[in-house]
Amino acid sequence: MSCKWYPMCPMKRYYEAGLLDRKWVERFCLGDWGSCVRYHMEERGEGHPDWMLPDGSLDESLRCA
Repeated sequence: MSCKWYPMCPMKRYYEAGLLDRKWVERFCLGDWGSCVRYHMEERGEGHPDWMLPDGSLDESLRCA
């Protein structure tokens, strides 16, 4: 089962554009999304940058993607 936010998540867009390694999607978006920092921030209504990876780290290469 995938994360409920995945259809609208920037991680999906980055992955489909070839900018994000499949490991992120498999591990968090389609796997253990309960461990995704982005997921929990969305649930709490907290803002976060699109280029923040599921583990909470920022990937500056995605900033302008």
